[in-house]
Amino acid sequence: MQANRLLRIERVISNNVLMVLDSESGKEYVLLGKGIGFSSKGSGTIEAEDPRIEKRFRLDDRDQMSEYHTLLEGIDPEVIRISERIIDSINGQFSEPLNNKVYFALPSHIQFAVYRLKNGMDIVNPFLQETLLWFPKEYEIARSAAAMISEAFDIEVPEDEVGFLTFHVHSAVSSVPVGELVKFSNLVNEAVALVESELGASIPRDSMDYVRLITHLRHAIERIAHGKVVRNPFMNEFKTQYPEEYRLASKLGSLIGQRLETDVPEDEIGYMVMHLYRLLQTYPGERSTQ
Repeated sequence: MQANRLLRIERVISNNVLMVLDSESGKEYVLLGKGIGFSSKGSGTIEAEDPRIEKRFRLDDRDQMSEYHTLLEGIDPEVIRISERIIDSINGQFSEPLNNKVYFALPSHIQFAVYRLKNGMDIVNPFLQETLLWFPKEYEIARSAAAMISEAFDIEVPEDEVGFLTFHVHSAVSSVPVGELVKFSNLVNEAVALVESELGASIPRDSMDYVRLITHLRHAIERIAHGKVVRNPFMNEFKTQYPEEYRLASKLGSLIGQRLETDVPEDEIGYMVMHLYRLLQTYPGERSTQ
């Protein structure tokens, strides 16, 4: 983009966000920068290299850009304001650059959450405890975000919603889509249910056994989903020395493989055997032989 080139302002989204059009290329951009929206009100253009611009991005997918236009048209300006405060808070506590999509995903989520809470609709989060264990720093930021939302809209934001806000905070700093976080969390819960069914016992949620299990499962699921293989030099020994653990690990591998629609490497099965060995020593109750 050439210096001193003027971009036509299509929409002032908020005091810190503009949607602009480069007339020469025909491409639309979203510009982010402190105060650029406020000072641009009443002006039809902004310089492409305006020093106040901190970030810029464009979406080449016309359908996706159209979707964002539609989304922004329906967002309450107060939601945009609160979202920017939350994003500033995230920026202040992480050194990593944020995923720009948080400027759209977070307001959309907050708008829907506020609507549900104002209309007495329950928000139930089946991943709340696991989310707090996995993302403690993000959880604290989300708790502060919930307080901002509560004050701005005069509503009580439940702890379950704090958990969902945590996903958005983590997605902003990790670039992992919120949908993927939800999918992986749901799969961890399914895997734990399978393990408990096989053990014939419930694993206390406040125990280190549970923390170790869900932490390993989450990392394993992420590796499998992204095709990362961690070699296990003891794989052949595990098959023969720990047949019961291997059988259960294979069941877990089948479940994960089905949900992710991919093959689960034998090496991952081996690492599951290691974690299951401890559990089967701790919970030696009735076991399924299916």
